[in-house]
Amino acid sequence: MDVRKTDRREYLASELDAYAHWFVAPDPSTGGHFLALTLFAEFSDTARMARDMTGAFLRGVGADQIVDDAQLVVSELVGNVVNHVVPDRCLALPDGGRRIDVTFKMWPKWLFIGVADEDSTPPLLPVGETFSPRLVGELSEAVLPSTGRGLLIVQRLATSVWWTPEDRGGKTVWCRFDLDGGSEGESPS
Repeated sequence: MDVRKTDRREYLASELDAYAHWFVAPDPSTGGHFLALTLFAEFSDTARMARDMTGAFLRGVGADQIVDDAQLVVSELVGNVVNHVVPDRCLALPDGGRRIDVTFKMWPKWLFIGVADEDSTPPLLPVGETFSPRLVGELSEAVLPSTGRGLLIVQRLATSVWWTPEDRGGKTVWCRFDLDGGSEGESPS
């Protein structure tokens, strides 16, 4: 029983430490790295540019082990903006492009990725299992949800996923990857 309590305390301390780091920009002297990109949804290669910049940034800071998963996550989040976002009236400009801001915050233990858009509508994050794993082999298309598949992929690859409203309007969808020495995203029972 004491081992479970100790494991739980260590897990909670790790989660609180990661949460505290999410609020600030990384300091390069502590091994941290930061990158912010602005893209526009109307260009045909927006998702490809986001994937390419994700790979270049992560390879440049030595996080090669997470490149493929992070590229897929960024591609899904940017694709959601391109395909689904309608800017809030206060942010929409006539004939203006829909702005997508992608933020990377990396420490030796964590990578945070944020994708901001101009729509205040909360994302529909999937909750729990949306289908029976036993049915996947035979009826995969039939049992997949009609919406939220991209965010389901993001939830499966990242340690955690959440969103925050922006003061100016819009929102940011965030995800966290735990790197060397981080928790694996599962709390002890």
